[in-house]
Amino acid sequence: MLEGSYVALVTPFKDKEIDYNAYEKLIEFQITNHTDGILLCGTTGESPALANDEKERFVRFGIQKIKGRVPVMVGTGSNNIAHTISSTTKAAEWKADYALVITPYYNKPTQEGMYYYFKEVAQNTEIPIVIYNVPGRTGVNIAANTTLRLAKEFDNIVGIKEASGDLQQISRIVMDAPENFSVMSGEDALNLPIMSCGGKGAISVTANIVPKLVHELIELATKDKYHKALKIHQQLVQLNYAMFLETNPIPVKEALYMMGMIEREIRLPLYFISPANQAKLRKILEESKLI
Repeated sequence: MLEGSYVALVTPFKDKEIDYNAYEKLIEFQITNHTDGILLCGTTGESPALANDEKERFVRFGIQKIKGRVPVMVGTGSNNIAHTISSTTKAAEWKADYALVITPYYNKPTQEGMYYYFKEVAQNTEIPIVIYNVPGRTGVNIAANTTLRLAKEFDNIVGIKEASGDLQQISRIVMDAPENFSVMSGEDALNLPIMSCGGKGAISVTANIVPKLVHELIELATKDKYHKALKIHQQLVQLNYAMFLETNPIPVKEALYMMGMIEREIRLPLYFISPANQAKLRKILEESKLI
């Protein structure tokens, strides 16, 4: 079952190319620090800025280096149904464990449009599919009723990454979804609240820099040890805030650079963090003893 702390891994660059040496080190850092799964080519991985051939090599390399030690999820969604089905099929061929399929952005589909979109993907692919709901980036929210309809009708739609921030919507999904359907937090600040509502885990940005802490929070919450989980949640409040000082993944890549783990490089149209926010980020990382 889909559960635990998954890291939404950054894509490290050097001289305008993917930095495979840094990439391998990031993978080992995650696995050594007990991350339960790794998401490649998600929003945090700057997937819109990667060419198709880059994505293929990047994913194949990652799966080869991870060697089955933890499950791998690959972002395959787009606002083009044919492209999404093709990408999702390829993820299965590359031996990924899950495909993360975002709600179609820019098109602004209705709930019926989203239902038939995910139905088409589910019926034409075999890999387990995780819906990605992030209205702040896509302009659309997949409602609880639509998510539940898909979860009940298609066995290969196995979960949702929920970044709507709507705890009522999330609670409704948890309450009425099939037993084998997982709700994963997609917003680090709400990891503990979503777990308390019945979530199964998180797909985390903050785990890029503190994978062990995020893993421990999720594990404690899974075991109903909320008093101990709350202490870690409070420890992470400032770090979670810092990771979203600007558009993700600008701050997390800056943090990893400050920690000496990647080069300071990001692809346009994203740009380097502002000096004011860089100073805030540095202060929070210093207070957290990460630099």
